[in-house]
Amino acid sequence: MTVQPQKIVLLVLAVAAIALFFVFDLGRFLTLAALKANHQALVDFHHAHRLLTVAGFMTLYIVQTALSLPGAAILSLAAGALFGAIAGTVYAVIAATIGATAAFLVTRYLLRDAVLSRFGGRLEGINRELEQRGFNYLLFLRLVPVFPFFLINLAAGLTRLPLRTFVLATTVGIIPGGFVYVNAGASLATVDSPAAVASPRVLGSFVLLGLFALVPVICSRWKGRGKGGNQ
Repeated sequence: MTVQPQKIVLLVLAVAAIALFFVFDLGRFLTLAALKANHQALVDFHHAHRLLTVAGFMTLYIVQTALSLPGAAILSLAAGALFGAIAGTVYAVIAATIGATAAFLVTRYLLRDAVLSRFGGRLEGINRELEQRGFNYLLFLRLVPVFPFFLINLAAGLTRLPLRTFVLATTVGIIPGGFVYVNAGASLATVDSPAAVASPRVLGSFVLLGLFALVPVICSRWKGRGKGGNQ
């Protein structure tokens, strides 16, 4: 199978950007310690340049998510520390959705044809299910942190999950978790570690929400079995 030059260029650029992040250790700026140390300077800059701060923050969040780089939790905390709980959640959710969609589309453009040509028969049942009930499955995965956020973006891109379904389920599904982190960031001084923000009680609430998202799927399967048994 011939690989298109455009795909090679896009893949090289993505790999180069990820490599530069680690070579220059840019992750040191996306730590809780760095955020607390630079908090006042960032707040002052935001007061002086509001639109530029919002644009810069969202651009950084989009790039981080699109390239599947570490630091999402810190950026969500930063959103709360700079913009407050409500506005910060709006900016973080929009940016994360755009970044996730970019990762989804790039993966679909680069890899889906190759994967389907090799495993298409095995994936056909999964693809049919995702086309019919993809919103519920993806919403569950976004609400319940069973798999890493970036892995869901990449895996979804290899399926026939409709783009509009991916965007809608991602936007809705990340709002609760996003708000928890952004709201914690609004009281940055009280945060000891990003992992401590999501308490077992909060995670339990997300699990319940995720299970509610699967109720239509469970009901549909139950009805389908009932009809099959009556025939």
